[in-house]
Amino acid sequence: MARDLLGRIVWHRSAEGTTAIRLSEVEAYEGTADPASHAFRGRTPRNAVMFGRPGHAYVYFTYGMHWCVNVVCERKGHAAAVLLRAGEVVQGVELARARRPTARGDRQLARGPANLARCLALTGADSGRDLASGRSLLWVSAGDAVRQDQVRAGPRVGVRLGAEEHRRYWLSDDRTVSAYRAAAERRRGGGSGA
Repeated sequence: MARDLLGRIVWHRSAEGTTAIRLSEVEAYEGTADPASHAFRGRTPRNAVMFGRPGHAYVYFTYGMHWCVNVVCERKGHAAAVLLRAGEVVQGVELARARRPTARGDRQLARGPANLARCLALTGADSGRDLASGRSLLWVSAGDAVRQDQVRAGPRVGVRLGAEEHRRYWLSDDRTVSAYRAAAERRRGGGSGA
């Protein structure tokens, strides 16, 4: 599913207008079998959507300030999702610029999962939306065909547990792909963080 999402278009319709992003980078998370997944320790009110039907959005709040969006991709009862990490704004560029005024150019607008969600104006209200429904405010459609030789795979960004897994996929030579950063080691006693 992760590789299949590359090149597809994710759309969001809001009161301000419609914004669309062509996906260039994603990461796969395998639920209870994956220590980096929100579902690793089982079902909670926060991650319940991941255990639902495939093709729905799992939108979550992180670091007390950012929304991120995933596509649920396993059968009901088995959590798995693909994080949408980066892409190119292909519709609603002016809206995306207004939502990301500090971006250094259009290729930076939806670079990184929080920036992508901000460009689309996503919130927790979008979690659970059916991404295959033409009636939804948030949906995914076909996009540019992607050749297999354009796809690269490597370690996920910023995860410590399960970091050895190559579950991040991106389009080679695409300028919207985010920079790779390994997870920082947590310091015990005196370090910041949750």
